[in-house]
Amino acid sequence: MSSGGLLVTLLGPTATGKTRLAAEFAARVGGEVISADSRQVFRGMDLGTGKDLADYSVGGVQVPYHLIDICDPREEYSAYRFLNDFKDAYLDIAGRGRQPVLCGGTGLYVDAVVRGYHLADAPIDPLFRASTQSRTDEDLAAELASYGPLHNHTDTESRERLLRALEIQRYAAANPDAYTHLPPMRHAVFGMRLERSLVIGRIESRLRRRLDEGMTDEVRRLMDEGVPPQRLLRFGLEYRHVTRMLLGQCTEDEMFRDLFTDIRRFAKRQMTWFRRMERCGVRIEWLDATRPAAELAAIVEERVGAGY
Repeated sequence: MSSGGLLVTLLGPTATGKTRLAAEFAARVGGEVISADSRQVFRGMDLGTGKDLADYSVGGVQVPYHLIDICDPREEYSAYRFLNDFKDAYLDIAGRGRQPVLCGGTGLYVDAVVRGYHLADAPIDPLFRASTQSRTDEDLAAELASYGPLHNHTDTESRERLLRALEIQRYAAANPDAYTHLPPMRHAVFGMRLERSLVIGRIESRLRRRLDEGMTDEVRRLMDEGVPPQRLLRFGLEYRHVTRMLLGQCTEDEMFRDLFTDIRRFAKRQMTWFRRMERCGVRIEWLDATRPAAELAAIVEERVGAGY
């Protein structure tokens, strides 16, 4: 299959099998997978982020993947950086005549590519931050809203996020050339659909398996290697709750209970984001995630071949 400016995107909430489907489809069409996961970019964060690298081996053949294990967990990684990394990977894959396949569950990252966000990087502005000391969060949120609809609603969850979002918007307004511009693409977007009770069952079994495989030891190792606990807490989900347990802030049973609850809520938020993409005009063809990945890959290949 010729790439021809087409990006095939496979999205879905956690534990629905999208990585395996992406690998199966890529293997069928001579493709390579670009991960759209905000935590799988970090080296050494394997079990907690669910990298499942074995999924990229199909019939004994390794499917190439990109944007996994590309930076140190002490580094910051942003949607702006992701868009630039995605652009480089996409152009590299398409330039070699291969089919780019975007796969992920980080709604912001997937949406940024599919709907072509224009994002800009911006340096920290001490003068601007000093000028905001007497302003309320409500006032800052109103200024942020004046720049247009929010791409990421978590920008208003804390004062630090508000300040950073405003910093970026103000910088971008003054420096229009700072925006990231993606190459022209046609999009074929498929989503994994699974009854919520089945998603919850998969989340629980996968969580227990990852704990058995050593997820607690992984977090302990990251701490021993110098990743600050506060940094691990900011990664959320597995890293937040296991770090709390290792710091003596909760028991193992409390860790499991609270983490299981948070992952379920996360999966629900993922679907909310994908539904919002549909309301914004993105066509998503939903697939039955109970079917084997190989069967779904054949369906995706047929749909893509029919024309996008």
